[in-house]
Amino acid sequence: MRLEIPLTILSLVLMGGNMFFSWTPAHENIGVLLIAIWAAHIYANRRWYKAIFRGKYKAFRVVQTVVNCGMLVCTIFLAVSGVMLSNHVFAFLEIESGASFARTAHLLASHWYFVFIALHIGLHVNVIFSRLGVAQLVMKSRRAIVAVRIAVGLIGAYGVYAFIERGLWKYLTLQQPFFFMDLERGYVLFFVDYIAIIAALAAAMYYVVRRINSPK
Repeated sequence: MRLEIPLTILSLVLMGGNMFFSWTPAHENIGVLLIAIWAAHIYANRRWYKAIFRGKYKAFRVVQTVVNCGMLVCTIFLAVSGVMLSNHVFAFLEIESGASFARTAHLLASHWYFVFIALHIGLHVNVIFSRLGVAQLVMKSRRAIVAVRIAVGLIGAYGVYAFIERGLWKYLTLQQPFFFMDLERGYVLFFVDYIAIIAALAAAMYYVVRRINSPK
């Protein structure tokens, strides 16, 4: 959980491309930091990756493996395409070919990565709430449970709206070949929208997991 928090925060910042930074190398440097944290995350969970081809696969493990491996594949594509497109951090490599492929791969991988990281959070909602002490507080009051459900429903509904309004589905299907950010809507609303999208996808995954794990 300690690594998931910076991973999520940095991912949100990077989703804005170079729009957030007056210093142009910033996006690349933060990207390198993200990959470094990812390497630490993979090392910390190396036993899980080693066990992929062992044991039986039930529904939850299938979903978990698809989400985690999807996130890993996207991270690899982001790292490779990021190096190929680098004009600062990795400029010394003097990579001159493959720019068109790298731009497409970076755009596609970044948005699928965003989706997978939101779904990954949804897989671990119970663990996150338990460690934060939220679950214990909510379960003590029926009103709190109702309030949380209403809040999740409202945030989720807005997240679906933001998903459509921001055109994420176009990036995921390559119908939008370049990243566009409506600067008139401002940076704050950008983060609000993308956090709501994460919440909507995480909530959807949470209820899928509950359905999978519920007694037949």
